[in-house]
Amino acid sequence: MTVCTVVGHVWATKKENSLSGLKLMVVREERGGRKTAPEYVAADLVGAGIGERVLVVSGSTARRACGGDERMVDSAIVGIIDSLEVDREQAGK
Repeated sequence: MTVCTVVGHVWATKKENSLSGLKLMVVREERGGRKTAPEYVAADLVGAGIGERVLVVSGSTARRACGGDERMVDSAIVGIIDSLEVDREQAGK
């Protein structure tokens, strides 16, 4: 799992059938509390919004979270972070 920040939405009226019904968001990975590039697209399974810090899984774990290997998904948002503590200090929001 990686810690990311949601930075945008993806609208795609025409897409592969297995993506139908999935909300797609643009996320940016964080490292050491800092945002790093590049951004990538993840299927949102938990109703995250722009600016929220989220947990993202990738690969076969993301496909399983989205309902099976038939889904054309490489990354999925599986949690919204309420707080994060690193080395006994609360990481900035």
